[in-house]
Amino acid sequence: MESRDITRYEQVYQAVRRIPPGKVATYGQIAKIVGRCTARMVGYAMAALPRETGVPWQRVINHKGEISSRSRGDGALRQRRLLQKEGVRFDSKGRVNLRKTRWSGPELFPSRFEDYRLKEEDPKWERRTRKE
Repeated sequence: MESRDITRYEQVYQAVRRIPPGKVATYGQIAKIVGRCTARMVGYAMAALPRETGVPWQRVINHKGEISSRSRGDGALRQRRLLQKEGVRFDSKGRVNLRKTRWSGPELFPSRFEDYRLKEEDPKWERRTRKE
């Protein structure tokens, strides 16, 4: 499969698969890893996952260290239970200590390079990479 044939959702899933057990990442953090993506898009990708999947969706939480509420179902409760099984602790307000539990992210993430051609076509790309 050509790298530009990989969908944005699949790039999100590749990033999420790299989060180790007992760690979490925020929607925004995954969006930055993927590139040309927003936290909201990551949320949509997580919501689009089939019920039984190999993607550890439970490891993605919001920037406050909280599990984002769902419009229906028991997803938030299932997410909390799955994280607790991995050793993730919640405080009395239902928050995770991101300083202790946040995944530091990959040092070298392949999808950033797979997406290189897309970024290279963006006229603002060169300016953005200089700042990083």
